[in-house]
Amino acid sequence: MSQFIDQYFDVNFMLDHFDKVFTAFTTMTLELFVLGGVLSLIWGLILSLLRQIPGKVGAPVRFLSIVYIDAFRGVPMLLVILLIYGGFGALSSANATPGPLPAAIADPHWFGKPAAFWYGIMAITLTYGAYMAEVYRAGIEAVPHGQTEAARSLGMSHGQSMRYVIVPQAVRKVIPPLLNDLVALMKDTSLISVISLQEAVQVSFDLQSKFFNSSALTLAALMYLAMTIPLARLVDWLIKRQTRRTQRGAPGEGGDGGVVQPALQPLPSAGSGAAGGGGV
Repeated sequence: MSQFIDQYFDVNFMLDHFDKVFTAFTTMTLELFVLGGVLSLIWGLILSLLRQIPGKVGAPVRFLSIVYIDAFRGVPMLLVILLIYGGFGALSSANATPGPLPAAIADPHWFGKPAAFWYGIMAITLTYGAYMAEVYRAGIEAVPHGQTEAARSLGMSHGQSMRYVIVPQAVRKVIPPLLNDLVALMKDTSLISVISLQEAVQVSFDLQSKFFNSSALTLAALMYLAMTIPLARLVDWLIKRQTRRTQRGAPGEGGDGGVVQPALQPLPSAGSGAAGGGGV
């Protein structure tokens, strides 16, 4: 047991190398999570809206969006990372044989970040955008169709009805599953380590290789848990809150889907007729 503790839970080793792992976690892992998450949410919403374009004119766009979503939901993100990392450099227009990609995209070093960081952002956005598009689609289809009909009857176009009526309602419905995807995204940022990005997992693995001690990896795992557990509890709270709102017969909300029903009034007696005195 002492050997197990020394290998995985050596507190002194964790404290000695805390700065290295924490710096990698905050400057690389968290930035991958935040930027990749925001871009994935935006890209997923765009894909879901493209999939909702009506009519024959929109059929090719719907088809392409479905193909894209199915493809990137079916391909592992690790493979997407390797495809971008291994291929973009060869497609650069700055090579001896010019390629189709500008050098700034094929070998990005924006805002002082290494190219591997931006390759990771691209892979996260492409992959998780497809997952989040399906979540958005479920929310859009959960909005009653009468809402769309009512918006169109008021003279709104398809785009206006989606923007002002459908999408705001759909987004509120799918916040918990979107947060679930963000929890998964947070963990999958560790996959970027395969292209030698010095994020928390890669730095911890380097320490393990150098000192033959896995406590740095345990330290990185604890940092991930410090982020994912609060997000998971937030998801649980939002699901319970949503369930209470839609629960039939909830205390203090009436018995019909939260709609308070008016109390039944007794019929007037024969001698106490209304203004007309009829008492019918």
